[in-house]
Amino acid sequence: MIRRTFLALTAATAFAMPAFAQDKDIVDTAVAAGSFTTLAAALEAAGLVETLKGEGPFTVFAPTDAAFAALPAGTVEDLLKPENKDKLVAVLTYHVVPGKVMSTDLTEGMTAATVQGANVTITLEGGPKVNGAVISGPDVAASNGVIHVIDSVILPPEG
Repeated sequence: MIRRTFLALTAATAFAMPAFAQDKDIVDTAVAAGSFTTLAAALEAAGLVETLKGEGPFTVFAPTDAAFAALPAGTVEDLLKPENKDKLVAVLTYHVVPGKVMSTDLTEGMTAATVQGANVTITLEGGPKVNGAVISGPDVAASNGVIHVIDSVILPPEG
């Protein structure tokens, strides 16, 4: 009985979240989720909060706090330094694609131009991935686009 109640509550919560999230923009949706504090701090340091609170639509491949923590020691701290703002902006905008791209729109080998300028590549074999990062939480709706939660930080090509 407890298990059935727990499953019912879990299902009800899962179905209620997208409707709730649609009232918030991408930044507020990510902050409310609670697992994107590093991303939120990075967006603030890069001066991108207002942009991602804008009209959009945007598709954001959002790395979790655990994804940022998996980077080599000191990487995040280094990126957050004011003198590295351009590099931080490049990394963050590489996670953003103009327009609203839902998981049902993704196809094997699809490429998409990011706001940063370089392309990302989508693969579907073994589950959806963007540049090898697993899309663990697809289609998190926001008022100005969609968030796809990813398990690692993707880095733009050098040069």
